[in-house]
Amino acid sequence: MLAAERRDHLLGLLARNGKIVAKDVAAELGISEDSVRRDLRDLAAEGLCQRVYGGALPVSPAVADYQARQTVARDGKQKVAVAAAGLVRRDSALILDGGTTALAVARALPKDLACTVITHSPTVAAALLDHPQAELYLLGGRVFKHSAVTCGAAAVEAAQNVSADVCMLGVTGVHPEAGLTTGDAEEAAMKRALSARAAETYILASREKIGTASRYRVLSWENITGLITDADPDDTVVEQLKGLEGVDILAAG
Repeated sequence: MLAAERRDHLLGLLARNGKIVAKDVAAELGISEDSVRRDLRDLAAEGLCQRVYGGALPVSPAVADYQARQTVARDGKQKVAVAAAGLVRRDSALILDGGTTALAVARALPKDLACTVITHSPTVAAALLDHPQAELYLLGGRVFKHSAVTCGAAAVEAAQNVSADVCMLGVTGVHPEAGLTTGDAEEAAMKRALSARAAETYILASREKIGTASRYRVLSWENITGLITDADPDDTVVEQLKGLEGVDILAAG
């Protein structure tokens, strides 16, 4: 089989099965695992898959820059945001992550809701300026422009000095095996620091993120309270997620 044919075969497997297992492909095609791994390296370099131990997974479309992500899955993000906003109780404290879905949550909060919102996102804070009953705390640090949030040592230290009832985090990938992932190591660390300061943590994930993976793990499944998604409840990956112990799937929309 020519290299171009192997490439098409691998992409087909990824589309059909949601993953590639290198040893299985090698056995099927009668080639070495090294050859499969080289093909996967090439595909990953083109942004067509996310390499993981033993093979590859679909790459998340949410790794694009902040401006580009604002045009992706707007309807899905709005459905997730409305469901998430409904979980915020009067007089409670909310840690709200950055990113386009979290921004949609901020905009979905009732303007007369009395609550405290702690965020490391300047855009989220700005969206809540016209909410007169919302007390705002903006955590400072180095600005990570890709997601319009602060991160790094200063931001993590600031997060360690707050506490909240609920934390709502965005991720770029949600996969039953790879877990909850994002594309930047410092951003992943900041998300963990935020989650550690709340009694409950919910993951915000519109359907295009389900079944995909990015490079850095944010949290393990046992560390979250629930996943809020507009993905089809009968989707194969969603069914797999339902089978994970302790994972609560909240349907949006």
